Amino acid sequence: MATTTHTAAHTSPASLVSVTLEVADVEAARRFYGAFGVEEYVSLRASDAHSTGFRGFTLGLTVSGPATVGGFVAAAVDAGATVLKPAAKSLWGYGGVVQAPDGTIWKIATSARKDTGPATREIDEIVLLIGVEDVKATRQFYVGRGLTVAKSFGGKYTEFAAGSSGPVKLALYKRRALAKDLGVPADGTGSHRIVLGGTPDAFTDPDGFAWEAPEPPAPAQS
Repeated sequence: MATTTHTAAHTSPASLVSVTLEVADVEAARRFYGAFGVEEYVSLRASDAHSTGFRGFTLGLTVSGPATVGGFVAAAVDAGATVLKPAAKSLWGYGGVVQAPDGTIWKIATSARKDTGPATREIDEIVLLIGVEDVKATRQFYVGRGLTVAKSFGGKYTEFAAGSSGPVKLALYKRRALAKDLGVPADGTGSHRIVLGGTPDAFTDPDGFAWEAPEPPAPAQS
């Protein structure tokens, strides 16, 4: 994939404001994401771009407790998702991983190990975590594009500040470490099948993730 090397800083802050998943069947994907309960966080568009293996990213939901994790996992499975990692306790809390029929991997997790209330359908946070070869280099690339670092742990993990209009945070993680965490082989070829929006111009990052400029608002009707 082509990589844009221009890194001049922009005068206005940039952030991730939209996530578009490219799917083979838009109507089927719309039904799945409606049943799963995340339809407001992603857009969909048709694509038959070649893609095999790990696409290099996951979308993560942070929720209030284990019962809510279980509810989202069950909703995804009932709608046609495949379980990659059953929901279980871990060092960091409780979580599970599912793969949507279109191939997108979702991780649902909570830092709580015990429920303090009933299950809900509320999402506290959603993060797009992309797997990269060099976290430091890709972090610098995005800083050059105008994004602001919110958290950084050397060459292991970076999280960027969320914009006021974007419901999804962007974070970077080592690709192989991300694949291991999700329970899938790290190898993959072809399109990532995801397009990001929020910067003034279109570009492709060092790991092949494509960004598009947001569409201008429709003119007001007179």
